[in-house]
Amino acid sequence: MSKTAKVAQLRLDRLLANMGYGSRREIGLLTGAGLVVLDGVPLHDAGQRIPVTPDLATRMTVDGAPLDPPPGLTLLLHKPLGVTCSHKEAGALVYALLPERWRRRDPALSTVGRLDKETSGLLLLTDDGALLHRIISPKANVAKRYQVSLDRPLRGDESAILASGTLMLEGEEKPLLPVEMEIQAATRVAVTLHEGRYHQVRRMFAAMGNHVLSLHRDRVGGLALPVDLAAGDFRVMTDSDIGAVFASGAAA
Repeated sequence: MSKTAKVAQLRLDRLLANMGYGSRREIGLLTGAGLVVLDGVPLHDAGQRIPVTPDLATRMTVDGAPLDPPPGLTLLLHKPLGVTCSHKEAGALVYALLPERWRRRDPALSTVGRLDKETSGLLLLTDDGALLHRIISPKANVAKRYQVSLDRPLRGDESAILASGTLMLEGEEKPLLPVEMEIQAATRVAVTLHEGRYHQVRRMFAAMGNHVLSLHRDRVGGLALPVDLAAGDFRVMTDSDIGAVFASGAAA
């Protein structure tokens, strides 16, 4: 027997305030001026409870513009070099690539894992805590692929070492899980990881006597970075995109 999913209902002023549109007082002024419209009808009561359905952004406008995606927002972002996955660190931050209003959302958007400042590529962000933890859980086995440029030519034994599951990183007591490596050129490879240790790709090549010059993540699970998504740009993920993340992993 099918069950009807419960739809959350929020006061209009709370919903819009949590989405960064302003304080509840400011939302009250918007509604008082007839600037919040649902299904073509202006909403004048800021205390009215609104069902927060996935299609709400296609049905509501605020000051003449479509409503931002409601809570449950997940983004695919092409992280450029030189930005940090942090809310607080000094320098350029990944959140500054998003619309200013989105930085005031509650629940806040958070990165799903991190890419360091000198790594580019596919980065996921979400305000859905359950989804975030599902993706990063070891049980989900969501693999991540990186394109790697190396300082020196390969010796020839790196693939076997990485696949063996015996490589130890400096300062650690547990060997890496097996890593798949695809050789593309003498100094260029793709590696697929099944765990996410601190600076793992750079450290594992250092352990094999090499140095990573550039690092770019192009796949998370079965989701590839779109070729037409420029560095610094992002798009809202669909249910199909989210499903693709788990396509190559076997959730336990």
